[in-house]
Amino acid sequence: MDLGLTGRVAIVCAASQGLGKAAATAFARKGAHVVICSRDKRRLAAAAREITAQNRSAKVISVVADLTKPRQIKSLVATTIRHFGRVDILVTNAGGPPVAQFPELDDATWGKGVNLTLMSTVRCIRAVLPHMQKQRWGRIIAITSIAAKQPLDDIIISSTLRPAILGLAKVLANQYGKDGILVNCVTPGFIMTGRQKEITAARAAAAGRTPEEYVKEFSKAVPVGRYGDPEELANVITFLGSERASYVNGATIAVDGGLARGLF
Repeated sequence: MDLGLTGRVAIVCAASQGLGKAAATAFARKGAHVVICSRDKRRLAAAAREITAQNRSAKVISVVADLTKPRQIKSLVATTIRHFGRVDILVTNAGGPPVAQFPELDDATWGKGVNLTLMSTVRCIRAVLPHMQKQRWGRIIAITSIAAKQPLDDIIISSTLRPAILGLAKVLANQYGKDGILVNCVTPGFIMTGRQKEITAARAAAAGRTPEEYVKEFSKAVPVGRYGDPEELANVITFLGSERASYVNGATIAVDGGLARGLF
């Protein structure tokens, strides 16, 4: 299927590794030009080289940016406009708050979580909206978490803030659909990234098991019987960012192998 992504310009946040890197690679593979960002300059440069090597026809720009810093988000978008003259697609993404129990989380930790998880999404969207309105075309995809639909006891901050992103996306979908800007969310389940390995190690240690034992046991709770691969999420994201998703707006799509048990 031709997704109509050739020549489109996508900003993919937190794309030096994991889900963001997989999404950026998938967009480049489909012919889009990609702007990736991360705080880690060395890892970001390596990701840009890897994506470029796999997709010679795509232009890949890397921008070192801390998504907790409003000015750096503005600079990220400004760099994109300077290089390409437009931004068609935004994929919001950021590292998750720590695994902890409620009494262990002080105000400073909550504040960091709000700034990283919620406000980075707000600020990134705010920065690209005027450009998308001007061209009357845009796709915004927020990577959240299964915790947005099915709260998890040991990632309390994430379970509190991810649903807020779903609410934000729904309101923006209502308000900007008329401008040709479609806003959707994906809620990945247990997909084996570096972040997931950290969570798995913490949970395994708490249960007195090895990470391998924990993964084997927990996979039984997933209807498809395994953890997911980052590329499987990236395939959904590229569809949502494409011409083919022209009537998908305000949706939250679970990519979790059936792990979430709710109807919605």
